[in-house]
Amino acid sequence: MGVLTGPLPLIPPKGTPGSQRDKSPSVVALGGGHGLSASLSALRLLTSDLTAVVTVADDGGSSGRLREEYGVLPPGDLRMALSALCDDTDWGRTWRDVMQHRFKAAEGRSGSLDDHAMGNLLIVTLWELLGDTVAGLKWAGALLGARGQVLPMSSVPLTIEGKARVALPAGGFELRPIRGQAKCAVAGSLDDVRLLPEGAPACTEALTAIELADWVVLGPGSWYTSVLPHLLLPELRQALGNTAAKRCLTMNLDVDTKETSGMSAADHLDVLRKYAPEFSVDVVLADPAAVQDVKAFEKAAGMIGAEVVLGRVGASRRRPVHDPLLLAAAYHDIFGNS
Repeated sequence: MGVLTGPLPLIPPKGTPGSQRDKSPSVVALGGGHGLSASLSALRLLTSDLTAVVTVADDGGSSGRLREEYGVLPPGDLRMALSALCDDTDWGRTWRDVMQHRFKAAEGRSGSLDDHAMGNLLIVTLWELLGDTVAGLKWAGALLGARGQVLPMSSVPLTIEGKARVALPAGGFELRPIRGQAKCAVAGSLDDVRLLPEGAPACTEALTAIELADWVVLGPGSWYTSVLPHLLLPELRQALGNTAAKRCLTMNLDVDTKETSGMSAADHLDVLRKYAPEFSVDVVLADPAAVQDVKAFEKAAGMIGAEVVLGRVGASRRRPVHDPLLLAAAYHDIFGNS
């Protein structure tokens, strides 16, 4: 039998009975766009067992054009999630930059590829060659050396529909129908939000990941177009309600946006309770700078069963951007105290 020399390891070796220190939590992060990229950039520092479940309702820009012309899922938010999970090597970072590259014709000219992201074209190419959305995303992830998997929330493209509150010259407001993620994202205030087609199927692999997860992280992101949609898709809402995983809701750093004009942090929580009253949360994570009325926020969190954790997670910039290291530290503390 060999003799150990040098200092004893601080972390017990894998397989030590009763030790959970080396077991990375299985985490599913839900959202879309820059918000999901922020949570993934933090969570990838904590676990290798990571799944991103991404909204598929985008109808603007490159994604909207590809969706309309080829009848595919909008690839943009899926591309951003893959890029956030790229391997931290020259290989991974180079392919991330390739995926994020946007075409632009020479000055004074216009081209058919203008504003298309290379990653969007690559993902759609893989879908056409393989005939399988999930398989195509796995191949794209392998190219990036992605630390985790990326899945669409639904197997079909979705459309967000709602009613925008429009101020009237004589005072008060009226509700006007509005359709499409691009328009809803700048509506100012929304009501009666729903997804079409009604009863659209959720991605089977996403449902399985949620069922087997230790933690589910929802947000940050555009509240009505990236966060709420996960609770509007019936099969996904049911999976989120039935999973044994603990649930963490991450608040935005800026709660008064073009999509949520005039809303407080507490109002954001009330929106989730309104559309999915059966959905409960274990922890709500928020930066103190985004919560003006802490008591009202804690009361709203209590209505969805959550404990409030306040901690600085914003980067030291003028723009409201999450700092991956600060966010990772906050998640680490939350997961460790479960």
